[in-house]
Amino acid sequence: MARSALTITLLGLGLTIFGLLMVGSSSVVDAARDFGDKWYYLKLQSGWAVMGLAGFFLISRWPYQKLEKLSVSLLLITLLLLVLVLIPGLGSKLLGARRWLSLGFFSFQPAELAKLTLAIYFSSLLKKATRFRPFIIVLGLTGLLIMLEPDLGTTLILTGSSLLTYFGSGGQLRYLGLIIPVFIIAAAALVFFSPYRLDRLKTFFDYSRDPLGSSYHIRQVLLSLGSGGVFGVGLGQSKQKYEFLPEATTDSIFAVIGEELGLVGGLVVIAAFLVFMRQGFLIAASAPDQFGANLVLALTSWISLQALVNLGAMVAIIPLTGVPLPFISYGGSSLVLVLLASGILVNIAKQK
Repeated sequence: MARSALTITLLGLGLTIFGLLMVGSSSVVDAARDFGDKWYYLKLQSGWAVMGLAGFFLISRWPYQKLEKLSVSLLLITLLLLVLVLIPGLGSKLLGARRWLSLGFFSFQPAELAKLTLAIYFSSLLKKATRFRPFIIVLGLTGLLIMLEPDLGTTLILTGSSLLTYFGSGGQLRYLGLIIPVFIIAAAALVFFSPYRLDRLKTFFDYSRDPLGSSYHIRQVLLSLGSGGVFGVGLGQSKQKYEFLPEATTDSIFAVIGEELGLVGGLVVIAAFLVFMRQGFLIAASAPDQFGANLVLALTSWISLQALVNLGAMVAIIPLTGVPLPFISYGGSSLVLVLLASGILVNIAKQK
């Protein structure tokens, strides 16, 4: 599977460089306003990209089987960090959410780390038998800690990718009868007992309501995409990034891509993620052992599902959830961990 390894490497490198280009374009206004340096965010993201790519190439050469021996330790460290981030003074609160753990010279999101460590832990747990009880207990505990931040988007990604790993590794389908009702009830409760989530859901069904309030974000996203036409207005020429489009560098960066590079640019990005997903599943099918197959399935499901949710929200086929676009959105935690996950895919693809 050397060809798959090369494809994942080129996609990871290409999407990261493209992400730096779009972060630089989408952030100039906010960076100049807040820091007096229009390239402030690009410089930070470039540093994370270098760190992530270094990790990518290192872990692509490190025996991936050793990850299995570290799976329990990594899980316990992650759970500890998810608890620490909820403690005032340790966890940084921004826009009502406590998701960042401050370590002095930098901050990172433990919830992003959970996507990688749970993929490793579940891949080991489900290697010999589909053990539903420990699987659902660990998933439930991790999801609960992340929801306390609160971060519904990450919880959904983590839950979805973990369930795909469970059933993809041979889990009994009869448990779907238990999981689906619980998931629907929990999701409904989270939405209907949270005013801002309920507003998002109402907006999803009616974009005309509250145009300067709850529907403002998605209306600006659609305006950006519509303004780009087929070929876009040109790189760096977005008007929506001038403080009209919320979260232009993070969750909504695809709207800037659509405005500046048009339908063609957007389709190229979507095609890249489809190729990434296909190559991931090909690697899983030819992995040398069950742990490797489970791990590739888990990592591919995570990155693909996250891209699907972000892109689906941007084109208004699902409600806005607030998850970054892998490789491309601004954010060091997400970029580094996605690159590490891609490095593991390359590692397994190179094995006989």
